[in-house]
Amino acid sequence: MPDRTAAATPAAATPAAATAAAATPAPAATPVADDRAPRAWIAPAVATVVTLPLAFVAFVFVALAPMACDSCSGARSSAFSASFMPAFWTFAIGLLLPLGLLVTSWVLPWRHRNTARRRKVAALAPAAVVLLYLLFLALVDWP
Repeated sequence: MPDRTAAATPAAATPAAATAAAATPAPAATPVADDRAPRAWIAPAVATVVTLPLAFVAFVFVALAPMACDSCSGARSSAFSASFMPAFWTFAIGLLLPLGLLVTSWVLPWRHRNTARRRKVAALAPAAVVLLYLLFLALVDWP
């Protein structure tokens, strides 16, 4: 009569099968949300390289804007001056928004779960400078 106990033993329970299972490599691990993102610095660095020069150039254009009304006199000059100062300070103080966005993109934890958030915040920084400049142009009563 054949020995039925050997047939009832599963293949993984034998020592040879256990050794073979241990020798097979584990599948490549996919990034987990809490793993460190190795290239997390790229989006903030690109945003910084774009935003800071853009903000400087925009500030120079804003500072040179009063020259548009050099030849103005009387009521035209008064209207321009009255609208320029609030627009200038709105722009100047508004530059804190792109600065805050840049700082936020650098300070977010460098984890995979924050990658999309970091990219969005980094992309908003130069866009905020452009929007501030357009706001300045809209607020000033140009001659």
